[in-house]
Amino acid sequence: LERQLVMQNEMRERQTAMQIAWTREFLKYFGTFYGLAAVGLTARAIKKKNPGILVPIVPLTFVLAYQYDMGYGTLLQRMKGEAENILDTQSALLQLPKGLLTYEDLEKSRRSQSKFFIEK
Repeated sequence: LERQLVMQNEMRERQTAMQIAWTREFLKYFGTFYGLAAVGLTARAIKKKNPGILVPIVPLTFVLAYQYDMGYGTLLQRMKGEAENILDTQSALLQLPKGLLTYEDLEKSRRSQSKFFIEK
């Protein structure tokens, strides 16, 4: 059992590391896109003398900030803290419908799905 717990934790850590690495890689590409879009939209707004052209930068800024916070900031620590808070104070939200699955529930489901099972 202890080995299984260690293995599950290793897998969780690797998945989290992959998620952070993916976010950092995405941030490079999105940051480049954001920079080019900001320069292009700013130049066009100045040329046309229409500041409304800069409106698309607002949502792009939020996406960039989120990705940066996920890849290099404290988002994961804040999420972990909130998850711990939910586990400690709002555990009722985590209850499964109809409670925990039991062996009898599994057998009943298996029997109902099996075409070849003959009840004794």
